[in-house]
Amino acid sequence: MSGSVAGPDCCGGLGNTDFSKVARWEHKTRRLSKAFGSPYLACYSLGVAILLLNVLRSHCFTQAMLSQPKMESLDNPLAYCLGLVLLGVGVVFVLSSFFALGFTGTFLGDYFGILKDARVTTFPFNVLENPMYWGSTANYLGWAIMNASPTGLLLTAVVAFIYVVAILYEEPFTAEIYRQKASRLHRRS
Repeated sequence: MSGSVAGPDCCGGLGNTDFSKVARWEHKTRRLSKAFGSPYLACYSLGVAILLLNVLRSHCFTQAMLSQPKMESLDNPLAYCLGLVLLGVGVVFVLSSFFALGFTGTFLGDYFGILKDARVTTFPFNVLENPMYWGSTANYLGWAIMNASPTGLLLTAVVAFIYVVAILYEEPFTAEIYRQKASRLHRRS
């Protein structure tokens, strides 16, 4: 698969940084919203593409782990339980983030002009900044530990790095979108 478009995404690239670039382009031009006839339909389409690539990334991650030797020091019941706990924590953060943000909030809806009244600050956002990214990282780390996979640990580090880049790329832009919204509301009142 390394020669296909799936190759780079197995480490998180297309599902994060590249789609943030697409979303910024949409915010600037509104071309996707015009092409799809609605910002909601355009956002849903981008969200489905991101979801599908995340499924592909997870599949590639699992295949890479299973095709490599195990790390003997991690191949024990205690490590397996630690991995299971990390996986559980990750699932809680990912799902609670999704429920707090909704589909459009999760999949860059603010770039399409689909804004919440304010940035979400309830659980899990009151516990952790970017809980979707860190929950996903915990999922990969837990899965790698459960499979005693040094390859999984390395790929988890790559995914975490890609998420850090995505956060550095997305956070200021999202903050600016909400600052502009607050400024417009303040001028109206």
